[in-house]
Amino acid sequence: MTDPIGAIFRKPFAQQVAAFRLRLGDLVPSSAWNDLAGNAHDRGFMVAGAVKADLLADLAAAVERTITEGTGTAAFKRDFRSIVAKHGWTGWTGEDTKAGQAWRMRTIYHTNMRTSYMAGRLAQLRKGKFAFWIYRHGGSAEPRLQHLAWDGLVMPSDHPFWLQHFPPNGFGCNCQIIGARTMAGAKRRGGDPNKTLQDGWDQVNPNTGRLDGIGDGWDHAPGGSVSDLVQVLAGKTVNWPYAISRAFMDDLPASAQDAHSSAYRNLPSLQDDVRRYAGAVADGRTVAPIRTMGRLSPAHRRSIAKVSGQDLDNYHFTLDDSAVRHVLAQSSGASDRFPINQENLALLPRILDRPDSIEADGTSSTGYPVVRFTRRFGAQVYTVVLEIRGKKRRMLAVQSMGGRTTPAGSPT
Repeated sequence: MTDPIGAIFRKPFAQQVAAFRLRLGDLVPSSAWNDLAGNAHDRGFMVAGAVKADLLADLAAAVERTITEGTGTAAFKRDFRSIVAKHGWTGWTGEDTKAGQAWRMRTIYHTNMRTSYMAGRLAQLRKGKFAFWIYRHGGSAEPRLQHLAWDGLVMPSDHPFWLQHFPPNGFGCNCQIIGARTMAGAKRRGGDPNKTLQDGWDQVNPNTGRLDGIGDGWDHAPGGSVSDLVQVLAGKTVNWPYAISRAFMDDLPASAQDAHSSAYRNLPSLQDDVRRYAGAVADGRTVAPIRTMGRLSPAHRRSIAKVSGQDLDNYHFTLDDSAVRHVLAQSSGASDRFPINQENLALLPRILDRPDSIEADGTSSTGYPVVRFTRRFGAQVYTVVLEIRGKKRRMLAVQSMGGRTTPAGSPT
């Protein structure tokens, strides 16, 4: 079965990422979906029923990956299930049945993708200074009749209609807005100059308590209160994907950075990506030359400063294609050693997040200081050697990885 939403939004753009980044500056515990109202969503992130800070941080990291890295619905669902199990989260709407669970995961995914996408789109439209905006229906198989009635509506970009009717206009709404500089251009883009607003379009329906065609709580333009700031932030997010992923994590408020980075490293979807990355390198396929595995935490910095004398402020764990090739080419050597393959490499984010020990390990062939991380999983002990790459690049870069089998309880 195809993923139409994923197909539309698989490749994020800078304004979308910037709009979502602003929301992660305030993780809001909530008991119901309408605990945040209107434009408060522009600067706050919530998932209805998620009230614990660590749970909310993990959910935010899972959603962030779908937006910042375009990982899609399957990866999000895998992460969501893992997070629910990890925290023992119960009492959330939909948990009682498979259909309910699927609905809830789809709703969280779709709502965040759509609102961030359209907030970024609004920033683009305002920057483009289009004279006219055109409302286009999203093509749903079961359309909302009012949304269908607006399809092709052409209005000046500064018309008050857009303040409350800029989509999405309800859960599951896929409607779009297209800009045009002239009325002729609007017609070419599907606009109908003869279509007009009905009388009372801006009046609350006394029977529903809402504007016609607008879902409860959706009577605002997503990102409307932060469009200028979104454009500023979008200008900093270049050289996709490494730089934009890193910039995203670095620009989070200090109070959110550590929880986000740790949550990010423990997402099953990230481990899947490292496995696929290694497989692509092994097959000789073209890959991104470098990827982040999140910021170092204060605990990492303290441990490394203790053994190396260096404070790695604002450093990231990184993995590149040359390191993968080196790791996969290493022989096992001694009888208690085992070769590292793609499955072992998938453990890298977890090893780096919570090592059992961190030790200095001299210098690399290029003259950079080196540290060694060690972590045990059952009878297997993994060692990862990382190079401290200068203040300009601020990377703790994976150089090699080894594994050995030892009896449980023996020293690592």
